[in-house]
Amino acid sequence: MTSPVGTSCTRAVVGRALAAIALAWSTAAAVAGQPVETIAAAARKVVKVYGAGGVRGLEAYQSGVLVAPEGHVVTVMSTVLDADDIAVVLDDGRRFRATLKGIDPHRELAVLALDGEELPAFVLDDAAPLGVGSRILALSNLFGVAVGDERVSAQHGVIAAFVPLAARRGAYEAPFRGDVYILDCTTNNPGSPGGALVDWQGRLVGVLGKELRSAASGVWLNYALPSAEVARSYREILSGQAIAPPSADARPMAFDPLALGVVLVPDLLDKTPPFVESARPGSAAAQAGLEPDDLLVAVNGRAVASRAAVRQALALVAEGDPVRVAVVRKGVIVECDLGPRPAGAAP
Repeated sequence: MTSPVGTSCTRAVVGRALAAIALAWSTAAAVAGQPVETIAAAARKVVKVYGAGGVRGLEAYQSGVLVAPEGHVVTVMSTVLDADDIAVVLDDGRRFRATLKGIDPHRELAVLALDGEELPAFVLDDAAPLGVGSRILALSNLFGVAVGDERVSAQHGVIAAFVPLAARRGAYEAPFRGDVYILDCTTNNPGSPGGALVDWQGRLVGVLGKELRSAASGVWLNYALPSAEVARSYREILSGQAIAPPSADARPMAFDPLALGVVLVPDLLDKTPPFVESARPGSAAAQAGLEPDDLLVAVNGRAVASRAAVRQALALVAEGDPVRVAVVRKGVIVECDLGPRPAGAAP
């Protein structure tokens, strides 16, 4: 015969076990539901961007994130934005014509303005970076599958690393050298650049970067610029510190090679090749070993074929970042390191 004490103890144990199971089930249900709710809320702040492109290797679409209720969108700087008519489609299917407010060539970001108000928007701040191993969600219009009120695609992953970006696309070397999130989910798809990287609370922690390969291994990178860098870029563009979009009556910004001690042959003909006439004594060019008759063919991996192209390529190098040039000398390509780029633009 079972004693009352034994029965009471058994019931207590069973009760605690059932309570633990119920708590586990409720916790699992909450966790399972959380991403769905987070994705739905975050997706309303991710937009689809359409512009120039449509030929092989040049997609005419990408993603963007709303960062201000009045309709400011942060996206990546790309050929998609090289169009007179840039269209932005919201999560609910509303379509806006966007105006390019400015670009940040250092971080390769751009800001678009929509003629809207009280739009859903992420809070953009200088939050500390997430730690390695943090769970994240990446939202973007990868492969352009969402064209109207369809929700953008969402991927789940973790932050695999937080390291300086060293990347390229073809011969083009990415100018940004700051720390970025390396992700374990595949975000290097057409349409993904400009998408949102959010944590499991739906807070914006980064913007998905352009399609780039690792400079060391050549593999495609899945990465995102942290929100602190995005916030700085956004402020610089709005304040005019970054390069503004070109207009018909505005001169494009350029950097004078003379600031590095490089004296180029004058433009005697249209698009005279950028031959070095001399290197000023004691200058960075002289210390790097540039010689008369050297033909400049690349600046930081960007091909140059004229004096104007050299000036524009140097303008895309941030102040303080290294300047590396490639020259043809007696039929051989020679690499020269000119050191950090100083401040100063051509008059």
